[in-house]
Amino acid sequence: MKSLLYIGNKLTNTGLNATTIDTLSKKLQEEGFSITTTSSKKNQIVRLFDMMFSVLKNYKVNYVLIDTYSTSAFWYAFFVSQLCRFLKIKYIPILHGGNLPFRLDNSPKLTKMIFNNSHINVAPSNYLLSEFKKRGFENTIHIPNSIDVSNYAFKLRDKITPKLLWVRAFASIYNPKMSIDVLSKIKINYPEATLCMVGPDKDGSLEATKKYANELKLDVDFTGKLTKEKWCKLASSYDIFINTTNFDNTPVSVIEAMSLGLPIVSTNVGGLPYLIENNNTGLLVDANNVEKMVEAVEKLLQDVELTHRLSNNARLMAEKFDWSQVKKEWINVLK
Repeated sequence: MKSLLYIGNKLTNTGLNATTIDTLSKKLQEEGFSITTTSSKKNQIVRLFDMMFSVLKNYKVNYVLIDTYSTSAFWYAFFVSQLCRFLKIKYIPILHGGNLPFRLDNSPKLTKMIFNNSHINVAPSNYLLSEFKKRGFENTIHIPNSIDVSNYAFKLRDKITPKLLWVRAFASIYNPKMSIDVLSKIKINYPEATLCMVGPDKDGSLEATKKYANELKLDVDFTGKLTKEKWCKLASSYDIFINTTNFDNTPVSVIEAMSLGLPIVSTNVGGLPYLIENNNTGLLVDANNVEKMVEAVEKLLQDVELTHRLSNNARLMAEKFDWSQVKKEWINVLK
């Protein structure tokens, strides 16, 4: 039995959404891997020391998996990877965040220390695969994020109503206020339009978005964090999924929305054009372009054939992310 140590931010106990460390570790365990995960410490300094101690404690594992981000959490990956190098443990960075290419360019020496010395780098999106290969990190492969498609009840949309759904953590990089502007504009032609926003607060953006909606006198349903089961059930009452992010990789919430048959209107940033084919599996608009997103939403409301096609094709695309397919690639890497 192969033994693994998975390093990442296990912060669901603080009210944040589950991330790859929560989902992938469980899946690998079900496939027979012995796996230890860390860290759930809320304080960032304490979390780093907890991660480092876990590496020292589990130095005999076959591989260390490291969730790797571009901002402050980048330093977890840096220090853990260098400790692994010192202890001669094979480590595998799992690449997250549409902003990671900027980190490669701004911190070339540090990123080379991590990614040139890894056993292999795993990119969940073809976008990050392309960006890493472009910069000479040839030991990078693509293994997508996964879902269990059978858990998502598909509902084919054709003739729809202006019921908008937004699902993400509330953080400034995901531009939640844009969704309020979109609703405001849509209500000019569709006064019955509604918006539901699902997700926990990450940086104060939830209260800022609520305040903004109140200033515009818009009635928006803010649910806070919901379990996957609850928000997927809620989704059956909505017809269009909007994604307003300024930076992104391959968001699982978008894949889940596609699996549910929701037509997607998303900003064309980061890994999203690698996930969504414009006019085939969703509609893409420029970042922070409220007018274009409104036009895209109204296009869906007026074109039954387009909506039907996007809904059906989105589900077919989502099926490629089913764990039954993705697990083969992970087993091949870790065997």
